[in-house]
Order: sequence, then C-alpha cells, then structure tokens
Amino acid sequence: MLTWKDVISFSVNGNPKPDNRIEKTAQEWREILTDEQFRITRKKGTEMAGTGAFCTSYEAGKYNCVCCNTPLFDSTIKYSSGTGWPSFTQPIKENAVKYEKDSSFGMVRVEIMCNTCDSHLGHIFPDGPEPSGLRYCVNSESLTLQREELKNE
Repeated sequence: MLTWKDVISFSVNGNPKPDNRIEKTAQEWREILTDEQFRITRKKGTEMAGTGAFCTSYEAGKYNCVCCNTPLFDSTIKYSSGTGWPSFTQPIKENAVKYEKDSSFGMVRVEIMCNTCDSHLGHIFPDGPEPSGLRYCVNSESLTLQREELKNE
C-alpha cells in the first residue's frame, strides 16, 4: 500500500518504471480526444467541481486512462470525498500513476499523471481515509470506466 511518504519520494527521486510507454504528438492526441479531454489531459486543465461524470458514479469496474486505456484505479477503492471530483485511495498498481511536484497557482501540490502516456489526471493529497490516508483527486474527463460484467447466478 502506497503512503504519502512513498508519493513524496517518487515526486523527488523518480517514479516507478511503467509497464509500457505511449507517446503521440499533440495532433495525434487531438484526433482521438474531445476538446475538453485534450484541455485537461494534455494541457493540465481541470474540470469545475461537481461537474464530472464520475463524481457520483459508483459502478463496479476499472477506471482507465482516457488517452491510452491503461488501468489506473479500481472502483472498490473509490470513495466520496465531498470535494467535487472522483476520489480514490490507491492506484491499481504501484507503477500505474506518475507523481510530480506542481508549484502552479502559488501552491505546492503533487500532480498525478498516467505513467504510460503522461496524461494529467489531477492531484494527490494526504487527507484521505485510512489506512493509506491518500486522496487521489481525479478529473472525470481523464478517465473511462471499464464496467465489470455482471455474472449470471
């Protein structure tokens, strides 16, 4: 289980190596993303609080990167943080998410990105629920939901 200490270490000392890398030009990303997805994922934008499709959705499945379809988060670790953005306590794998120091807007935060394609996801904070204490605060536009198949009984 990742902790805030791990997150800070990754942001300072380097991130775990991803399973694979996907790199495209800005034009190639524009061809597969909506304008809003491009603004958020490739230009480090954010959606207005409470407006994202996944803010109040708790369907079972995997939340994947909208750019490269890499699995990032599982629905079992999604929770309501009351912040207006989808929140998770852990990535699906240690090397799924990349962490970088972000000093924009006069604040010091830790930006989270897809470790496969560098898509901006949002930010991480040390104010989440136990046992990790982490809150991955993610833009809905950065994600797609791969729904779990319901099993017939």
